Amino acid sequence: MRLPLHAMAAAGLLAVPLTAAAQGQKEPPAAIATPDRVETRLGTLEFTDGAPGPKTAAALYDHLDFTYAFRAFTDTFRGVSVEAARQGFEAAGIKDNEILIFSGLMDSSSLFLTANADTVYFLGFVDLSKGPMVVETPPGALGTIDDMWFHWVTDFGRPGPDRGEGGKYLLVGPGYDGPLPEGGFYVGHSRTSRVLLLGRAFLENDDPKAPVEAIKSSTRIYPYAPGGVGTSIAEYLEGGVELGRDATPETPVFHEGTGLVINTIPPNDLSYYEMLNDLVQAEPADVIDPELMGPIAAIGIEKGREFAPDARMRGILTEAAAVANATSRTLGFDPRDPEWFYYPDSQWWNPLFLGGYQFETPLPEITREGAKPYPPTGYRQLDARTSFFYMATGITPAMAMRLPGVGSQYLFAAKDGDGHFLDGAKTYRVTLPKGIPAGEFWSFTLYDNQTRSMLQTPQKYPRAGSQSYPSPAAEAAADGSTTIWFAPEQPEGVGRGNWIQTDPGKGWVTILRLYSPLEAFFDKSWRPGEIEAVE
Repeated sequence: MRLPLHAMAAAGLLAVPLTAAAQGQKEPPAAIATPDRVETRLGTLEFTDGAPGPKTAAALYDHLDFTYAFRAFTDTFRGVSVEAARQGFEAAGIKDNEILIFSGLMDSSSLFLTANADTVYFLGFVDLSKGPMVVETPPGALGTIDDMWFHWVTDFGRPGPDRGEGGKYLLVGPGYDGPLPEGGFYVGHSRTSRVLLLGRAFLENDDPKAPVEAIKSSTRIYPYAPGGVGTSIAEYLEGGVELGRDATPETPVFHEGTGLVINTIPPNDLSYYEMLNDLVQAEPADVIDPELMGPIAAIGIEKGREFAPDARMRGILTEAAAVANATSRTLGFDPRDPEWFYYPDSQWWNPLFLGGYQFETPLPEITREGAKPYPPTGYRQLDARTSFFYMATGITPAMAMRLPGVGSQYLFAAKDGDGHFLDGAKTYRVTLPKGIPAGEFWSFTLYDNQTRSMLQTPQKYPRAGSQSYPSPAAEAAADGSTTIWFAPEQPEGVGRGNWIQTDPGKGWVTILRLYSPLEAFFDKSWRPGEIEAVE
């Protein structure tokens, strides 16, 4: 017969003290108890023996919905950014499988997140919903293909497998289970039914004419023909694959972009969520991680269902968009993580070195023995991801690598050397020491704080750099250093190529770009000066 616990204790048969439950304790430990009144940033929350009162429950559900809506903005801005570009293209009459090309370079008429006025852009959306598509890319390009959630699919051109020679890229969308070629194509698999093709080409002798001609004469977009080139007779004889005719390459429709008024920037009001719903409805339900899709579904955006928030939810979404936009803007203009800054005691920053293009693992070190990757950190750097996609368009490993002579590198600055935000009414200067580490060319570009697009002034091309198109090249001083001035009026004694015009009514940020960056950038033996206010 087994004695009850209290009898065993009375008989001295227990070697350990009785638990509170065994002793009949009525009050729970303080660490797990919920008081009747809890003071929080939401106000006073009231409970009756742990059960929430009606007003408390309503307030907490409002807060929970606000939290989901906030995350649906900051964590998924990247997807809405691509969708905003697609809708901007559509509004401008640019259809899928067509190309927008900036033959005279992009100017400030077009609203694109931190685009530049240094290279020939050519962009377009390729529709994979009816089957794989072939994209033939031009030689000399610097390009990437991303899906509709800004997942990287493949690079093309100089950083891609064609290494700048031009090549045939076979793009395969979700759900395709048909035959694929044995060879002859660079194959990229997309998780979405559309992809964004984003290409750039360098000027030749400071002139865009030759690269524009190469893009127009070489770029092709057309459906893949199974059983044609890339399928061997041996594969046919093994069964399961039919031989077919080769596909006929098709030249896409080209639309001129220089001077085009187009908006590709995501909204930051209630319509943000409507655009997010457009994207969710257009693409597969499982295209992003369920943890990321969870907050989206929690606010009423689900694949195959109508998004119809009631008045209460519309109010929450409106406020969440405002706070999330303000947060994203703060991350993009005023980062708090000291590790984002590229040099000690500097305002030049770029978060990609810490987490790479996936915002997770630091960039591999490049040594004499080859690339040496870091081990995965196991976590996503969410602030870096939000900051980057709020400010920029396109993602590729070519934007985040320590490899000299390949790709491009960027340094952002939103403040002067004293830590003050840059004011369009003031005059500033920055000096680049001798030996600017750019194998191809370098440039500064100015951006409007509001749109994060090129600053609109009478210059139209708010840039300065080593190229002499579309504005004169910057001139170096006798000691080899180069000073660039930022001011509403051209400073006395400063050449046009060394001055970028600002707007007295606008704040601005700048990006220093180094194309084909050299070792001195990566080992930091070369360092740009800080932006200085001139009295």
